[in-house]
Formats: sequence, structure tokens, C-alpha cells
Amino acid sequence: MSDRDELAERRRKNLKLISFSPEDQTLIESEKPKTTFADVGGLEDVKKKIRMNFILPLQQPEVFAAYGKSAGGSLLLFGPPGCGKTFLARAVAGEIEANFMHLELQAILSMYVGQSEHNLHDLFAKARQNKPCVIFIDELDAMGGSRHHMRQHHDRMLVNQLLLELDGLQAQNDQVFVIGATNTPWYLDSALRRPGRFDHLVFVPPPEDAERRAILELKLAGKPTEALNTAKIAADTPLFSGADLEQVVKEAVESAMERTFESGRIEPVTQDDLKKAAKARKATTLEWFQTAKSYATFSDVNRDYQVVVDYIKKHGIK
Repeated sequence: MSDRDELAERRRKNLKLISFSPEDQTLIESEKPKTTFADVGGLEDVKKKIRMNFILPLQQPEVFAAYGKSAGGSLLLFGPPGCGKTFLARAVAGEIEANFMHLELQAILSMYVGQSEHNLHDLFAKARQNKPCVIFIDELDAMGGSRHHMRQHHDRMLVNQLLLELDGLQAQNDQVFVIGATNTPWYLDSALRRPGRFDHLVFVPPPEDAERRAILELKLAGKPTEALNTAKIAADTPLFSGADLEQVVKEAVESAMERTFESGRIEPVTQDDLKKAAKARKATTLEWFQTAKSYATFSDVNRDYQVVVDYIKKHGIK
């Protein structure tokens, strides 16, 4: 076994999921996530981007060093709600040979002046002590919103602290990675989008046909069903998010349960149950696309959201 293989094996055995405990204001370790990219259906372009920015620098550091690039950096996942941004970020923990820290805003906020910034600093300090490490910041807009629209001084100070920590990543180490996720990247403070901070913007779209079918079958697994044509339901639910499809299955299951209580025997979920549930809903992503289109058309100076405009044209979204 080579030195690199031994190092990789040692990392795999020592991987940790580190989170912040709001009860006693300390960082705690728990079992690492077992999700990997193999569990993420589709999204090949997104996974390719993550491999280039997070995984390959650790696996082949000599190649990146030859081009003057070091392991480290940040990535911002954006797109409609319910399309798997959080799930994808968790898959990085199982895919990359690094520790994983999930930063949730409600866990670090404190009623005491300065304590929230201190909690945020502690989490980044812990990441640097446990590098290579991935920090995942969910709902980044809640923490890093535009300071111009913040009325409370302590909210602005938390954004300032986040900026300091992101700058510290460059100065203090080269093996700490930050992944942010947001539904509304246009609400982020402009300073967060400067080069060296969240400068890699990746669009996470709604699932395609094959992915929708896989989600339906996953959500139906273990439930009593008749022979189902999930491909037909998938084809009839364009732009449905994973969360939308989960709700379709829930409503179809409820219909089957109603028949069960009436007949006194277990009734299977039918094709008609799924069809009616899907027909009764509209894709929740449509509202998001309308908002994104407005920002992309009138406020996108650097064409960051051109990928959204292209997606809207390709899928005929009105």
C-alpha cells in the first residue's frame, strides 16, 4: 500500500461529523454521514464541479500545485427549494476524505451580544483543527443576507464575522472547504460573492424524468402497491421537486389508507392514486423560476444566473 493509500485509509477511519450543540454551547462529534454521490441521482454537472473543486485537490494535490492552485475553497449551491441541495452537500461528506461540519444558524445564534460571532469563530477554528474538513452552511441567506437591509447591529456583525472567517480560510490553511446552500442567492451580501469567497456558483435544478422516476420508486418502496407505471407519472410531473414528488406519494398513500379503513383489508396504492395526486398539484418550483428570471433579466450584471435563463428557455417555462 502506498503512502497516499495509507493516508486515505487513515482519513476514512477518522472521519467525523461535527456540529454545534445549542444546549451547552459546545461543538460535538457524532457518526459521519454515509451518503455518497452514488446515492444522488443525476446532477452529473454539479457532481463534476464538486469533484474538481473539492475531491481532486485532495486526491491529486501535485497536479493542482503545478498550476498554482491549492486544496480549499468555497462553493455555493442554489436553486428551487426541495431539489436536493442539502442532500447533495451531505453526500460530499461520504465522498470526500474529509471531516464534515453542518453549520445551522439556529444552533449558533445567541441572545448575548457577541456570542453568536464567537460561536461561528469556534466552529471555523474547529474545522481548521480537523482539516481536511468540509463546512456546510445551509440557508446561507439567513446568515449572510445583505447588510444594507439589516436593522439589527448584531445581524450585521455576524455577516462581518463570516466574511472574516472566509478570508481566514485562504490565509491560514489550504484544506478547509465551505459549501453554502441557498434558494435566494440574489439576497446574499455582495461581499460574500467576491473572488476567494463564494466564487463558485452552481445551479441545482429540479430532477429530470429518470430522476423523478427514481424518487417516486424510492418513496414508494416498502409500501403495498399494485403494478405501477412510475415512468408515466414521472413524465406527467415536469419541474416537480423532490419534495413535490414526496407529497404526491403521501397523498396517494392516504387515498389507499382511506380505502383500507372502508374495506377492512390492506389496499394497495394504485396508478390512479398517483395520477390523481399528481394532477391535483403544481410544481412549487414555478414560483421560484419566475423570481429568478426577474433577477437574471434585470439585475444580473455578471450573468451569474444565465444558466437559469437557459434552463427556463430549454424547458419552456412561462
